[in-house]
Amino acid sequence: MRPSVMTRALVTATALAGLAAGTLATAGTSVAAAPQAPQQGISTEAFGTLATENFGLSLTQAKYVQGWLADHWGYPRDEIDGYLGTNSWKAYQLCLRKYWGYTGNIDGDPGPNTIRALQRQLKATAGYTGAIDGIAGPATREAFKRFANAHA
Repeated sequence: MRPSVMTRALVTATALAGLAAGTLATAGTSVAAAPQAPQQGISTEAFGTLATENFGLSLTQAKYVQGWLADHWGYPRDEIDGYLGTNSWKAYQLCLRKYWGYTGNIDGDPGPNTIRALQRQLKATAGYTGAIDGIAGPATREAFKRFANAHA
């Protein structure tokens, strides 16, 4: 089945908006960012590497979390880079499954089910007082920062 004219127009407009935003964001700079290598074990054939989701953590705080994951959940030390991508979240989901009621797939997608389990962990370990709602709002993000800093 061929995409409709409207679908093609929407995809084209979205791509152009993204290119324009990237051009505006780098206007006046003369150094291009170095390309990042995809994480090991991730297929990039369809859409490229999956997005990083640090939920408000700085790169340093995310490295603390990755270090904790390396110490306890089999995350490879050579992948500690401060970007919580698919492999980081797979390791985290192993913890969340064992202790915090995560029942989803170990797929590295920090979606609502992962966030609910993370909120249960943060409630017990990092002073989270919000709802277990699967939304990584400000209270979840602040508690995640406290958790990360506790593992510095």
